Amino acid sequence: MPDTDAPTAAPALKDWFDEARFRRTGLEMAAVLPAFKQKAYLAQALPGLDALSLMQRLRRMTESLHAGLPGSYRQSLDALRELAPRIDHNFVTLVLPDYVGLYGLEDFEASMAALKDFTVYGSSEFAVREFLKRDLTRTLKVMKKWSGDEHEAVRRLASEGSRPRLPWSFRLEELVKDPSPTLPILENLKADSSLYVRKSVANHLNDIAKDHPEWMMDRLSGWPLEEGHTAWIAKRALRTLIKQGDARALGLVGAGEPPEVEVQSFTLNPEKLELGQHLTLELRFKSAATRSQRLVVDYVIHYVKKSGGTAEKVFKWKELKLTPGEAVTLTRRQQIKDFTTRVHYAGKHVVEVAVNGQRLAKTAFVLE
Repeated sequence: MPDTDAPTAAPALKDWFDEARFRRTGLEMAAVLPAFKQKAYLAQALPGLDALSLMQRLRRMTESLHAGLPGSYRQSLDALRELAPRIDHNFVTLVLPDYVGLYGLEDFEASMAALKDFTVYGSSEFAVREFLKRDLTRTLKVMKKWSGDEHEAVRRLASEGSRPRLPWSFRLEELVKDPSPTLPILENLKADSSLYVRKSVANHLNDIAKDHPEWMMDRLSGWPLEEGHTAWIAKRALRTLIKQGDARALGLVGAGEPPEVEVQSFTLNPEKLELGQHLTLELRFKSAATRSQRLVVDYVIHYVKKSGGTAEKVFKWKELKLTPGEAVTLTRRQQIKDFTTRVHYAGKHVVEVAVNGQRLAKTAFVLE
């Protein structure tokens, strides 16, 4: 008999769009639009559904709704607006802006209005990129207006949808080459009261930093970094450059001076471990300065690659203010396990500690 106490596997994300969801969505659509052709919808929706990935299923629902919707594109938008509050899953609501991105490119005004309406249910960040790719200037003009909207989801769409390197979407190559067209949006949002919006602005700036770090830091240096919300955005926007030890980035967050510290010990336990076990790091250091210091402490693991070489990964540890003569002990526990983005290999893994970008001590563990 099966072990009833054994943990069950987590449901796959694609099951957000399972057969039951498709059928329920068809019923909801028919409830708000009696002329909706459910048979045509299901005939398009269900064949071969099990073999499709999450994003393929989302697009399948978009195409299936289109097969069942009568009337013009604008009439379809009206029906989808009625459907929107009846969908009980934020990710599934992405089908609404996906419909706009797939079928609405020839009706710019109606499509922009629909994307603004739909984003409050989930997000229109992917669909709006179809319009940015087609007409960057015209679309950014609308998105700049969105950046002043009273609803945080609409303001966030202005920033998130125009990110040069939005995950799960295609790059906006024009903005990768020249990020300046989105600057008016970022300027409008640089001290936004919403954390949801501020996270997007910071991620947008971090995208820019991958291609134009000096340009991005030039912009930040002119912002009121003494203001709390703006300082939060800047710190998060600079995270990649700070991990790289960029002196200017560290300076913008007040940690640009070389650290004056005495590292007393940097150890890890255990020194040998197997995949799945936890590693504990401990760092002891003391200020050797005559003034207070702002310090950014990171640690770097040099992961062994399949080829036998290594590739480093920087992890955030602690940011602190250290007074003259003050001693500090930091600890960090981390599980060594495989991810979809990282596979571990046996061997000696060097671990370094970096303070304000300077690597001050190292140790190592062996993965067996």
